[in-house]
Amino acid sequence: MSVHGDVDLGHTVAGWTGTALAALGCTALGAAVCLVSAPLAGLGAALLAAAALAAWLLHLAGWGKPSGPRPAAARDWRVRDAAAAAGHPDCLGCRLAGRGTPAAPPSPARTADGAPKGPVPARA
Repeated sequence: MSVHGDVDLGHTVAGWTGTALAALGCTALGAAVCLVSAPLAGLGAALLAAAALAAWLLHLAGWGKPSGPRPAAARDWRVRDAAAAAGHPDCLGCRLAGRGTPAAPPSPARTADGAPKGPVPARA
């Protein structure tokens, strides 16, 4: 048990990689401001974009995690997420990749012959 108790803090390869690249990008941007350097600012911005892209691609490859807590056996950062290929429900990253689309709305109730149940609205 850790100092945080038995909780899933979401430590994943995707999370650590994205965080490390974003920290480097912010450092480069801060140095660019202090040194008044446009090339260094461009490098910092590129590193921030790379951080987002790397974290997203690693998440799609199974090195991220779905929303919510994971089972205790799957909490280690070296455990791949087998469900990532199909997409996680309510995950923006998966939906942007065309995975894990939200469920279709329920269809209206129908009778045995296929006609809609209840009153049929009149057409104007």
